Amino acid sequence: MFTGIIETLGEVENIVKEGTNVHFTVKSSICAELKIDQSVAHNGVCLTVVALSENSHTVTAIEETLNKTSLGNLKIGNKVNLERCMQMNARLDGHIVQGHVDQTAKCILVNELDGSWEYRFKYNAALGNVTVEKGSICVNGISLTVVNSQADEFSVFIIPYTFEHTNLHEVKVGDSVNLEFDIIGKYVARLMGNK
Repeated sequence: MFTGIIETLGEVENIVKEGTNVHFTVKSSICAELKIDQSVAHNGVCLTVVALSENSHTVTAIEETLNKTSLGNLKIGNKVNLERCMQMNARLDGHIVQGHVDQTAKCILVNELDGSWEYRFKYNAALGNVTVEKGSICVNGISLTVVNSQADEFSVFIIPYTFEHTNLHEVKVGDSVNLEFDIIGKYVARLMGNK
């Protein structure tokens, strides 16, 4: 379980393909605090730490994960949003995030405003996911508020802190991002669809 509040940025140091799996080695400031078998969200994807060194950790993405997320697009040197799992006695500053990406979306607009940024994303609505105006959405692991919700696209507005401390500042029009839709909204949509 995560909150969508990014703890730090990591940098992809190495990528190794093994069969249909891909091992990502990521350098970051939190590596010394990680343990083998710990869950860490990478751009919103919950992955298990399988190896550690002094300044980096390695995680493995299986084919299913690679097919549903944008992790397969990562290259050495790319920045990755990192968040360790939530502690049960901590504040929930973002929203409830599972680290289970529902689908990807394409960035269709980046609009620099006077002190903030608007990002607009388009996704495949045929997969049954929905956004709600002023509801929560997780983009690359970042808990954000939905603005201008439509059937297959939505916007978010980013403050300077989020722009500087996440990898959103590297997202350009045409780039793919990971989406995790609000868990409560998913349950409501499923219940309504069953009636």
